[in-house]
Amino acid sequence: MKVEELQDIVRNQDKIIWTAHGLRQMIKREISEKDVMKCIAVGEIIEEYPTDFPYPSCLIFGQLDKENSIHVVVATDGDFVWVITAYRPDNYKFLDDLKTRR
Repeated sequence: MKVEELQDIVRNQDKIIWTAHGLRQMIKREISEKDVMKCIAVGEIIEEYPTDFPYPSCLIFGQLDKENSIHVVVATDGDFVWVITAYRPDNYKFLDDLKTRR
């Protein structure tokens, strides 16, 4: 999976499926759809989950500005992108780069 493929798909906002779980978590964590879109647009895939069901998924790290980064988990069938969840990474689970798991 390549981030460029995901970026191409989400350029057409009709190809983004916001899961109920993802939206609930975004509201709870005060992460906007715009933040998620920016994460995908400028981000990098830091983990891949090729055996996830029903579609392969990945974890994207996106630096939104100097002090604000998020992680977004998305799945794709090659035609659509499902936003599974989004959260702000912390040093409890990730190293200082916020990309590498402890």
